[in-house]
Order: sequence, then C-alpha cells, then structure tokens
Amino acid sequence: MRFGTDGGQDCGSRVLDFVEKAVFLNAMDKEQGTQPTIAVSLTVKDGATALDFYARAFDARELYRMAAPDGSVAHSEFMIGNTLLYLSGESPDWKAFAMPEGATASCLFGITTDDCDAAFKQAVEAGGEPVADPQDYFWGMRTGVIRDPFGYRWSLRQLIEEVSPEEMAKRAKEFFGG
Repeated sequence: MRFGTDGGQDCGSRVLDFVEKAVFLNAMDKEQGTQPTIAVSLTVKDGATALDFYARAFDARELYRMAAPDGSVAHSEFMIGNTLLYLSGESPDWKAFAMPEGATASCLFGITTDDCDAAFKQAVEAGGEPVADPQDYFWGMRTGVIRDPFGYRWSLRQLIEEVSPEEMAKRAKEFFGG
C-alpha cells in the first residue's frame, strides 16, 4: 500500500486510521467468535474488478471494502455461500503481489452447489475460462472447473451420490487401473 498525501490529510493520520479500523474489526470478530480458523486472502491486480467478477460468477456478497489512498482495494471481505474470503489489490509495501498475467494458481477452491451445470454456466458467462466441463466422478460428485480472470481455479461441485469408503476404494482402483 502506498501512502502519500491527498486532500490535506497527512500520511501518518491515514495510517493511524487504517490501523485503528483494522484493530477494531479484528477485535469485534474475535468477540463475536466469527474469526475463521483459516483465512484465505486473494491478491489481484485490480480488486474492484475481482469483487465484481466474484459477485457475478459466484453470487459473492461483499461485506467490507477498505480503499487505499490511491482508490484501489487495500482490503476487502466477501462471502461465497457461508465462506468468508479476503481480497486485496497488489501492495509492494506489504509484499502482496498478484500472479503474473496468464499464470494459474496451484491451489483449487471448491464451491459446493445444488446445480453444478448452472453454476458452471454462470461462472463462464461472467468471464471464467472453462478448464473442465461438468462431469460425474467416481467419488460421487459432479464437478466442473473454471479459471477466473485473475488466475485462480474454482471447482463447482454437486453431490450426486453418497459413496461408502469401501465403494470409493473399489472405484478408485478401477479408475486408476489397479
């Protein structure tokens, strides 16, 4: 995050405002018991564009957005279903960098849905790139995968069958040719 001066407010005041808000929100979350065990934070080149994409692709609900002095997204919080995610734009000062253009993250985020095909279609229409069209898998899930415009992969999955551990082992052996 780059802190300069604008509108007559000095850099130190804005840093203090930022820290006070962060401390307040963090304390409030802890008091209410809403801090996630694992907090996933995505870093992208353009936070506002990413938040818009996630809203259109996955019906994400934006909860909070903190602007950096230059107007970019310093920090934001949004929900996909019942899961809280964080997102920010790049910030060399905080050692937060987005993936290079065209890169794909090694991680995969899975979104459980009631209708894999409809969710996949919605994500693609929002600008996601199809990686794997929806299909049924031996572990009892129908799954399709997209790559978002920022390089993250998202698995859109629907439970279609409860599979016992014994049946899973049998199917896995058949699937892997064993």
